[in-house]
Amino acid sequence: MSVIGLGYIGLNVSNVDAWKSWASDFLGLMAAPSSPSGTQRLRLDDYAWRIALEPGDKDDLAWIGLEVAGPDELAMLRARLEAGGVAVEDADEALLAERGVVGLVRCQDPGGLGVELYYGPTHLTQTPFVSPVGARFVTGSQGLGHVVLATTDLAGFRRFYLDLLGFRQSDTIRMAMGPSFHIDLEFYFCNPRHHTLAVAPLPMLPPKRMHHLMVQVETLDQVGFALDRVGPTNTTLTQTIGRHSNDKMVSFYVATPSGFELEYGYDAIEVDAPTWSMARHDRISSWGHHRV
Repeated sequence: MSVIGLGYIGLNVSNVDAWKSWASDFLGLMAAPSSPSGTQRLRLDDYAWRIALEPGDKDDLAWIGLEVAGPDELAMLRARLEAGGVAVEDADEALLAERGVVGLVRCQDPGGLGVELYYGPTHLTQTPFVSPVGARFVTGSQGLGHVVLATTDLAGFRRFYLDLLGFRQSDTIRMAMGPSFHIDLEFYFCNPRHHTLAVAPLPMLPPKRMHHLMVQVETLDQVGFALDRVGPTNTTLTQTIGRHSNDKMVSFYVATPSGFELEYGYDAIEVDAPTWSMARHDRISSWGHHRV
């Protein structure tokens, strides 16, 4: 019994209007109706929402929603977390309505990130997703996309996400940080997406816990069209187009209105859980992804 996907994320942002405009004009997301509390939300597919924009001054990831199959799976995961010493609390009716789900429990990962485990998300079958720029996103059984986080407690991170929540490690990339210093990035999967979560073990935490959020589109042309929107939308390109060594994704990176990065990609390989074997790669990308 484990997590089946990254269902949604909550961002704490200082300029909700700028985020809403940028998400529409550059990313191609669709504004969703506000939550019962008035929080602005964004859509990528037929889910009622995938990204919530909560007003605040952190400009960082505030919480993540990890989807499970149903009430039995949620109960099993809750029991596993509590047996592992993790404090878990039930959502009240107001939070269930805010998230638009049937069941939900909350806890925190070792870094203090809010983690919500839920089942029964709302789908808008009468209001189809229509991207303002014609983008089509790869979600479904692969969830929203992936997030890359930093931690100073790799052992705790592994225990929480691998041992308790049931993620599996897809591979590792050794990343040189200088002439005599490197880190081993770890990549975790919970469905066919090569990684839903990745972690960078660091000696000290950076200003933001999230390095980047990734969204995947269906065609290479959609990546190219997005590159063409960089200038007209005043978006800052942070890494040029390239192909990653581990998931083979062709992508580029930009700065979000909150300062952390977003990866816009296509053509990642999928994992077959029963036959997948973990590997270590000696560089992030086979070509491209040069810092701007």
